Amino acid sequence: MKVRVTVMLKDGVLDPQGKAISHALQTLGFDGVQDVRVGKVIELDLPGAKAEEAQKKADAMARDLLANLVIEDYSVEVVE
Repeated sequence: MKVRVTVMLKDGVLDPQGKAISHALQTLGFDGVQDVRVGKVIELDLPGAKAEEAQKKADAMARDLLANLVIEDYSVEVVE
């Protein structure tokens, strides 16, 4: 079973990498981009796990290691 964990900075947390990308896009002529936020996507392969079990395991992994809950939010999606 494959699971995708998406981790993003919480609203209100400064995102310097997003700001740099936003500035670079404007410099390259891509006007109309109002805001850029950068996050990470982590795909986990959990062989033999059923969808509900994989979801629970990935949620625990995200809470314990993959996301910094002080400044980041996460979502878990079973993809296979």
